[in-house]
Amino acid sequence: MRTITIIGAGQAGLQLGIGLLKNGYTVNIVSNRTAEDIAKGRVPSSQSMYGMAIDIERDFGLSFWDDECPAANGLYVRVGFEADAFMVDWKVNWKDVNLTPVQAVDQRIKMPRWMAEFEALGGHLIYQEAGIEDLEFYADSSDLVIVASGKGDINKLFPRDDERSEIDRPQRKIALTYVHGMLPETDHSSINISIRPGIGEYINFPGLTHSGPCDIINLEGVPGGPMDCWDDVKTPQEHLQRAVDLIHEFFPWEAYRCKNLTLTDDLGILAGSVTPTVRKAIGVLPSGRTVLGMADVLALNDPMTGQGSNNASKCAHVYLAAIIKHQDRAFDDEWKHDTSEQFWSYAGSAAKLVNSFILPPTDNLLRVVTAGNDNQALVETLAKGFDDPRTLAPWFYDADKTEKLLKSLALAKAS
Repeated sequence: MRTITIIGAGQAGLQLGIGLLKNGYTVNIVSNRTAEDIAKGRVPSSQSMYGMAIDIERDFGLSFWDDECPAANGLYVRVGFEADAFMVDWKVNWKDVNLTPVQAVDQRIKMPRWMAEFEALGGHLIYQEAGIEDLEFYADSSDLVIVASGKGDINKLFPRDDERSEIDRPQRKIALTYVHGMLPETDHSSINISIRPGIGEYINFPGLTHSGPCDIINLEGVPGGPMDCWDDVKTPQEHLQRAVDLIHEFFPWEAYRCKNLTLTDDLGILAGSVTPTVRKAIGVLPSGRTVLGMADVLALNDPMTGQGSNNASKCAHVYLAAIIKHQDRAFDDEWKHDTSEQFWSYAGSAAKLVNSFILPPTDNLLRVVTAGNDNQALVETLAKGFDDPRTLAPWFYDADKTEKLLKSLALAKAS
């Protein structure tokens, strides 16, 4: 029986570990936090899972919250400077494009439940802050070591891929807030994305946390701009008030829903920044043995458009299939490279989508999203791209291809 060790008990590591157990592998997962630590800790992310990723979780037998988690049933995008004066204003219902509604389950609920499932299936959870020497031990005693989480010296094993890394500094100051009391939308729940050009973004969607259904707010401010204003916030209540004030000032069309907000809990907040980075997939240990990175270790994105947890789910899906297909052959560097490239064929598209929204917009991007105001078929095509960013290439980024698509959609509309 082959032994696989995974460093990191997050979305990618646990999903892959459980999938491997169900296929007869011996699996160790190394975590620097217990389930209790995670459950009682600070919220780590917003965790919005699009339909493809949710369906993968169901295939793994891990979608435990279908009856509890409120769904985001559509996507609503607005770009403008004041209410009723939008340059972009369009929405789509996921059912109209045959996609599963979005779920956002607080990882403080999700990861402890998955850890319990992993152990119930016979997996070995090892609690330690793994270092290089620990990786050497696991590389010697396992058929394959996969790194799904890491910092410090472990993170340094995976050098930045300069050819694939488009960005070298944070593009947003990010504030995450889990709340109760938000008024419902007038038609159906959505992932709401409102953009103030040159200032920042407001992203909101329903979710599930310790205290039940909630709403999740991501505020993303351009560095140095008026929404880059979180460094002086000292308390949870100050964080909530700052979020509400920013919504009223810069996204007044959303303010009516935010009159009576309360925090879900004092640890349901987060503020910081992310440098989107692509890293090399194979880490070389001092002994010469190698380990394979996965998910955020290889492709870390800004939260805009919510691709991070989706990347993790899809990476687990790709890696599981590749491991099973490889049967009893050695997991050499050629296999590690080929497997990571299978993931990159998806993750590269996700990174391109995210970066197109957080970098200064191209004329073509503005043209496409504005054209959606008058073309529902285009809107539905764009919405599918949030679920599977591969469908956006090349037409979303290439002016000639965009022109061809817009013409074809116009002809279809006219016929």
